[in-house]
Amino acid sequence: MMERISLPLARRIALAAQGFASGRTAAAGPAQLRRLLDRLRLHQIDSVNVLARAHYLPAFSRLGAYDRADLDRLAWGPKRQRRLFEYWAHEASLLPFDVQPFLRWRMAQADRGDAGWGRMRVYATERRPEAMALLDRVRGEGPLAASDFESHKGQSGWWEWSDTKRALEWLFWAGHITTATRRGSFERVYDLTERVIPTDVLARPTPNDADAHRALIEQAAAAHGIATGGELRDYFRQSPAQAAPAIQALAEEGVIVPVEVPGWRHAWLHRDARRPRRIEAQALLAPFDPLIWERDRTERLFGFRYRIEIYVPAEKRQHGYYVLPFLFGDQLVARVDLKADRQAHRLIVQSVHFEPASPDGAREALRDELERMAGWLGLDRSAT
Repeated sequence: MMERISLPLARRIALAAQGFASGRTAAAGPAQLRRLLDRLRLHQIDSVNVLARAHYLPAFSRLGAYDRADLDRLAWGPKRQRRLFEYWAHEASLLPFDVQPFLRWRMAQADRGDAGWGRMRVYATERRPEAMALLDRVRGEGPLAASDFESHKGQSGWWEWSDTKRALEWLFWAGHITTATRRGSFERVYDLTERVIPTDVLARPTPNDADAHRALIEQAAAAHGIATGGELRDYFRQSPAQAAPAIQALAEEGVIVPVEVPGWRHAWLHRDARRPRRIEAQALLAPFDPLIWERDRTERLFGFRYRIEIYVPAEKRQHGYYVLPFLFGDQLVARVDLKADRQAHRLIVQSVHFEPASPDGAREALRDELERMAGWLGLDRSAT
């Protein structure tokens, strides 16, 4: 008979898989950061910097105070220190090098013009010579950003893309170039893939599509602990047709096991998932944290309906502009709208909304967490 997993246990399994079952240390070092990145498999990148850039926050939520320069070195540092690369995984993401072979199918799709945003795909076909000319510039001159090209001058804003930027991003999707570093404005600086990703990684055989999708689903299952099929394929943004055979193969091998969770359909448990009796977490979660980025999963696990309201007109927002759910124990108990006022060196708490049945101690724990976050960001705490 299929094992029945209660919702509270499913929640604890998911939290443990995401790294919330271990206690924090006074100051996490590079080794702990690397282990976390290996566990989660990716950190999503986002342009919003109202509090801190999104890729910095998941590690703080799980490890506590750590040196963001350590993550910078792993992501964009000297080649001997670097362990991560940028690519489109869940969204724009930082990933361990060893994931790269399993995403080559997506790069091949982009190279054929079958992946990437519509206005970029033309560079795979009729406008390919233009993109190849940019690639030659990077090859000959070294790392370049879009702003280094005369044809890009006059463009401003994150999404005001010139033809040059679109061509560079197609080259990025297709795996011809990758991110060498990021400039102060967080502008991507491109270089040849072979000058960024280690030779031994690039030399690994390219798996066939079936094996690549199987590997990605297995990694997603380990990062989730317990999940539906849709959640497994969402982690690396695989299609149902790509994910279904991989899920079936992993089930036949016993890597994932079908279980019954009340209110879920077709739940899968990773065979190595921990089943803690208690979770004593205390964390503010970025909107793009892998624990909560799949909003339906967040609602199923925690009974917590969460939407990001950045693009909602101010007068129509319910909870604020950049709202972080607060995890206390194994529950999401509050929503906190935060802003870093860097000129005044203050962490501004613009609003706090507690859930109706928030447990005892939640308010005190949130105050402690806000103090901890302010200290990590080098800011003074500010009242609401």
